[in-house]
Amino acid sequence: MRTTLYLIRHAATEANLATPARLQGRKHNPPLARFGVQQAAATRDFLAVRAIDVCYCSPLLRAVQTATIIAEPHNLAPEPVEGLTECDVGSWEGMDWQQIRYLDADAHQRFMSNPAENGYPNGENFSEVAERSKVAINGLIEANAGRTLLVVSHHIVNRTYLASLLGLEAARARTVALDNCGISVIVKEGEKTSVTTLNASFHLQGLAA
Repeated sequence: MRTTLYLIRHAATEANLATPARLQGRKHNPPLARFGVQQAAATRDFLAVRAIDVCYCSPLLRAVQTATIIAEPHNLAPEPVEGLTECDVGSWEGMDWQQIRYLDADAHQRFMSNPAENGYPNGENFSEVAERSKVAINGLIEANAGRTLLVVSHHIVNRTYLASLLGLEAARARTVALDNCGISVIVKEGEKTSVTTLNASFHLQGLAA
């Protein structure tokens, strides 16, 4: 039995598009930027010809908006799943990495050395996110065996889950970089689950912020 999962990072918000980009976790709940809506629409058009049976998303607005747009041709209403919520980035929410390096240098160094153990101050670490993302996404796959799923979540949730499938420890999950509306395809056949496509984003070419 073959189960296919399209795992997508939500489209861009203003925080994603800022230069430098600002961290956003779960405390702030911004909508998509206008460019993000364009990204979601391009992803919708690309996936419109593909059979999708069910759609899930993080309950945060940026993921709900993205999933709603992409799922429109399939007449699916996205179902929010709490376990897909973005990582709690704690006291670094709304900051960019330059600010963090300057204002919280010690914590920044510890995080960069091992985010699996040394998480965001007053927030989560990568090991915690990896565990809940694994429980949430694997649960959806098991509940929809033989079907095709669309799941829209967030950078840290998706990258920690994909890292585990790629044989990477949570400490190395930052090496898995995902674009806004990048598509990763996960296939489960029998007892084997594998990543067949990682961060496909060619459908976004030609868009200009």
